Amino acid sequence: MIQFPNAKINLGLHITEKRKDGFHEIETCLFPIPLCDALEMIPAPKTTFKNTGLQVPGNEKQNLIFKALKLLRKDFNDLPHVSMHLHKAIPMGAGLGGGSSDAAFALKIMNMLFNLHLEDWFLEDYAAELGSDCPFFIQNKPQLAKGRGEILEEVEVNLKGRWLVLVQPKIHISTQEAYAGIIPKSPAHPLKEILMDPKSWKEKLVNNFEESIFKKHPQIGAIKENLYQQGAFYAAMSGSGSTVFGLFDQEPSISNWPEDYFTYKNQL
Repeated sequence: MIQFPNAKINLGLHITEKRKDGFHEIETCLFPIPLCDALEMIPAPKTTFKNTGLQVPGNEKQNLIFKALKLLRKDFNDLPHVSMHLHKAIPMGAGLGGGSSDAAFALKIMNMLFNLHLEDWFLEDYAAELGSDCPFFIQNKPQLAKGRGEILEEVEVNLKGRWLVLVQPKIHISTQEAYAGIIPKSPAHPLKEILMDPKSWKEKLVNNFEESIFKKHPQIGAIKENLYQQGAFYAAMSGSGSTVFGLFDQEPSISNWPEDYFTYKNQL
């Protein structure tokens, strides 16, 4: 069985407080986009993993797909062996949620492949054990995320027909680095209210990570300014970076970026 785990962007990202467990309380809108990996899982005599496309660093058994399989086997110990093939196209460490999406889609594939009959809420509980962004990709539609990112609420955000541009320089920003520059604070405006009026996004829709990351990596801030100069009605860093996205009413050009940058364009 083959599925195509897609990426996401963050429309606004508020870091509101530090939790006692070491995590942070956040408020963000997660929005699915059509940039995809490809993940194939089929029954096999033994469990194997193959990675093509962009190479995923680290030991394969540390991959979230393997962790998803191990998690299900705790409750379904007779789960068959599987041969897994991940073709990676979503850049890593880019704020696009590619690894989280791969893990969530692995859960969904195994649910269908082995007739586990797990409902979405059950899969979201499993996904939450794998990572904060993972539960979002189970239903895979625009949602407000709160708590660590696992408390989800459907939200109406319609960008159909708009153009999306992604630009990622060759900069990897770890979660630790991103949060090191954060001072939690209450947002000036409720996110759900801001999302209702796209005309206000440039002024009001903020990603709290940008302030410190742009100071440390000014070329990322320069990408955002460049996208506005090209006519984006909204541009921002996605998640903890380093990808910056622009939203356009008309199809833009993406030909003026350095050759070593990752760029992507598609109509939503």
